Amino acid sequence: MTPDFLLTPKQAARYLNLAEISLAKWRVDGTGPEYFKLGRAVRYRVDSLDAWLEERLQRSTSETRPANR
Repeated sequence: MTPDFLLTPKQAARYLNLAEISLAKWRVDGTGPEYFKLGRAVRYRVDSLDAWLEERLQRSTSETRPANR
């Protein structure tokens, strides 16, 4: 896949190994990965999913993340 390849929410959830409903909830509260809204369609860039994952990388449970993530 190239970084510009767009994924549906179902494909993005599969890519992240998460439930599709999680992505939907995160879109509402603004804490999920960046996405495109194309009319009624939602699409994710692979590089946006990867960047969102990297922001959440931790070494221990005592690490804190910045607010609103």
